[in-house]
Amino acid sequence: MTQRPLAVAVGDPAGVGPIVALLAAAARPSLDLVLYGPRRFLEAEARRLGLQRCPPIEDCGDVADEAVAGRRPDPACGAVQLASLEAAARSVWEGHARALVTGPVSKMAVASGPAPAFRGQTEHLAALCGLREDAVSMLFLGPRLRVGLVTTHLPVAEAARHVRPETVARTAVHLAQALERLGDAPERRIVVTGINPHAGEGGLLGTDEMERVVPGIARARAAEPFAAGRWRLDGPLGAETAMRMAADGRVAGVVAMLHDQATIASKLLDWGAAVNVTWGLPFVRTSVDHGVAYDAAASGRVDPAGMIAALDMAVRLTGG
Repeated sequence: MTQRPLAVAVGDPAGVGPIVALLAAAARPSLDLVLYGPRRFLEAEARRLGLQRCPPIEDCGDVADEAVAGRRPDPACGAVQLASLEAAARSVWEGHARALVTGPVSKMAVASGPAPAFRGQTEHLAALCGLREDAVSMLFLGPRLRVGLVTTHLPVAEAARHVRPETVARTAVHLAQALERLGDAPERRIVVTGINPHAGEGGLLGTDEMERVVPGIARARAAEPFAAGRWRLDGPLGAETAMRMAADGRVAGVVAMLHDQATIASKLLDWGAAVNVTWGLPFVRTSVDHGVAYDAAASGRVDPAGMIAALDMAVRLTGG
């Protein structure tokens, strides 16, 4: 039976997304994939890049050359980004594609155009699938660090309030499930960070850990795969301690409470090789670990390594 293709939503036409999607497709010529984005623009980009062949394209609307040339958030680019994401997700949801792979989008461009409440692809995909935002987990899976985020795109002043026992447990379980799917972790131990410096220092620097993180760890330990003894879950630890343990290979992964606890470490250790994975959707979704990078798109100095890693991870997570 022929393997279904990967559905690749190319992201913001004014950023690097279309470029890295085309270059990554050229670097993986045997991989069956379909690009979702503005056909006219993508075909022109393929010619500009000197590619011998352009992958199949599902046209998701046009965008004026002037909007792209601005290399900044633009409502017209926002509209085509959202249309591309939703069309690609629908193709996977309906069984026409094996996994969703996404390029970087501009939240500002999408929110200034068709979707004022848009806060990110992870949250939007959960809503498209009829799920609550806190039913899915954002994971960053790289060669040195594999980390799950309890909270994602929230203002710092609000984020800590969204850490709850059930979201801590959900993220720990999702990270363990993803690591089991990959099957390459020699250590079967995951550690959980605190919210406050030094994980609250026994309550001296805050009681959030005792009130929310510790109950979340207990809840996770009672669920698969921890309850079966296949994985060990420890914490809460100071975030810097947890990340150092993961970098040294002493643990398989880290559950981080706050977005930047996870992404700063991930992008320092695994830049260009980490993959943003959404766990908890009814299908596999992977993404690049970088943003739209308007400056790089304007300069032409674009590295497709992140998109190649996202394609490869989608293949791994869907069975090779």
